[in-house]
Amino acid sequence: MKLVDAHCHLNDEMYKDDVDEIIKEVEKEMEFIVCSGWDYNSSLEAVKMANNHKNIYASIGFHPTDISTMNKEKLATLEKIAKENKKVVGIGEIGLDYYWMKDPKEVQIEGFREQIEMIRRVNKPIIIHTRDALNDTINILSEYKDVGGLLHCYPGSYEAVLPILDRYYVNVGGTLTFKNNRKTKELVEKLPIEKLILETDSPYLTPTPFRGKRNKPTMVSYVALEVARIKNISYEEVVDITTKNAIIAYNMENIWDLE
Repeated sequence: MKLVDAHCHLNDEMYKDDVDEIIKEVEKEMEFIVCSGWDYNSSLEAVKMANNHKNIYASIGFHPTDISTMNKEKLATLEKIAKENKKVVGIGEIGLDYYWMKDPKEVQIEGFREQIEMIRRVNKPIIIHTRDALNDTINILSEYKDVGGLLHCYPGSYEAVLPILDRYYVNVGGTLTFKNNRKTKELVEKLPIEKLILETDSPYLTPTPFRGKRNKPTMVSYVALEVARIKNISYEEVVDITTKNAIIAYNMENIWDLE
């Protein structure tokens, strides 16, 4: 199997001049990628991109810093798309962000819960964004025992994720390659590799040695190399296991033969 980028933003303006070239790289070098929306328009763009390319899939939803743009009509439209379009494999990225705090905690939490209730209706995995809000995020997710998915760019410790690890996979990206990021390196060391998924969050969080430049999905290979080093296993084993994890997490087993 080839690498997967389980969470990226090819629908970002930073790709407007060369997205076709990036997609050709993806088609040649990767199993698939999931393009994630963060508001209504970016979600529609992610779906459009997924519909037009075989190995691109979409996740849709309202990021916590864009929660004020969510209304019943827009959410209902995304719910309808999620139910009807098989290329939509998840809802997210959604969650809580107390770092930017564009909206009060109460507003973020209300919007988060509203989208989780929608997830229950469409029966899709959730893709979580959490920043400076890990305790509240874990506590809320612990209430919804029937919902599971992926913790995008998970910022916490192994111990913090244990209460929900039965239903969630942990995504790691380019920050794992940062020399001083001991927390995430320790997380990867402790976490069973069967619970680990690779992502880029491109165009952001570019891995070493390209830090400071624009990220892209194929750079997930540098994350895989760091996981292999930390776990003391082969690069090929990391690719095989984490790609299978992504397929299972996104309920895509009917597309890929995992035997």
